[in-house]
Amino acid sequence: MNVAVVPTIFAEPRRVARALRSAARLRSGADAARFLIEEMAEDMIERLSFVRHAPARTLLIGGAPAMLQTHLREGGGEVAVDISANPAEPLAGAPYDFIGVIGQLDAVNDLPGALIHLRNALTPGGLVIASFVGGQSLPALRAAMLAAEPDRPAARLHPLVDARAAPALLQRAGWKDPVVDTHTLGVRYSSLDRLVSDLRDQGLGNALAKPAAPLGKTALALARAAFAARAEADGKVTESFEIVTLTGRRSLAGT
Repeated sequence: MNVAVVPTIFAEPRRVARALRSAARLRSGADAARFLIEEMAEDMIERLSFVRHAPARTLLIGGAPAMLQTHLREGGGEVAVDISANPAEPLAGAPYDFIGVIGQLDAVNDLPGALIHLRNALTPGGLVIASFVGGQSLPALRAAMLAAEPDRPAARLHPLVDARAAPALLQRAGWKDPVVDTHTLGVRYSSLDRLVSDLRDQGLGNALAKPAAPLGKTALALARAAFAARAEADGKVTESFEIVTLTGRRSLAGT
């Protein structure tokens, strides 16, 4: 996907916000999936410790696990959390010394604009760390969806960001000392249905403005069979999640 020219294909901000609030409620359940958000939060804590950044004012957007909030408050800083803030619009309460974004950026129409708004919401020298699921994610799910509708596949997954395009976007947005890196998380699944449930729990469902109709019974059976056909000796399928992390600062001059 050429993220620099992506059309308006995602849902309106209010609809996305409702989905995010719904996902937050799902994650509060005792058996809800949280592994992607927790993985991103743990990585964010390590990065903050490495650069020795102890912000006085923090904004956390999207998922904000308690361990991340606790880490930031241990230094005596003020932490604001907004699970449904839209990074593609000016952020309330600015300026911040640190902005952490977990998710969100994979489902905005104007990613360059969002990166500019994040930079503008920082104090001079302030830091942004943003993590989200990248374009190399979910190969098993994508293959299952293609098997379900081989002739006219519908758009059942919103386009994800290609990490290779991210460095140029950060430079265009004026981020200083920009860094883009990725790592892959493998998760084992016994069924397609459990994978889909985990995605919904974590707010990673289809964010398209006009999602396709649900699969019919025949197509759903084909998808389940195609997914199961990828199972290894223990009967489970390994699904891959590419986690992209963007790190950068606002210049000391405030530009």
